[in-house]
Amino acid sequence: MSSSTTASVSTHILDTSVGRPAEGVAVQLAARSGALADWQALGGSATDADGRCKDLPALPEGTTHVRLDFAVEAYFQRSENKQRSENKQADAQQDAPANRDSGPTGVFFPEVAITFAVNPGEHYHVPLLLNPFGYSVYRGS
Repeated sequence: MSSSTTASVSTHILDTSVGRPAEGVAVQLAARSGALADWQALGGSATDADGRCKDLPALPEGTTHVRLDFAVEAYFQRSENKQRSENKQADAQQDAPANRDSGPTGVFFPEVAITFAVNPGEHYHVPLLLNPFGYSVYRGS
């Protein structure tokens, strides 16, 4: 496998609600070779203290589409539990926005799936900017 015939992918997550990297988010990588081809699960990783996945699997030759699946529900549940334990004095009124319009687990987006097209030989850095009620992605450098 040479770099001129395969694309490569990296990602990181910034939790914009606290202005820090999102640590411990599981990320799964899948690829396919054509818009109608079946997805091939390649494996995954988890974000480190810097919010980065430094060991995502390599893409197979012929990859044309990539999907990154971010399991953010567990991250937000851990963050919420940590905040509650640090902030036991906070009143219920102050905590209300964190639970507004969320699902039964208290998380509005339990997972984020990003699908994008790739060209052989190019590197794709796809950052995820995340908060409890929204997210944004872009092709980074």
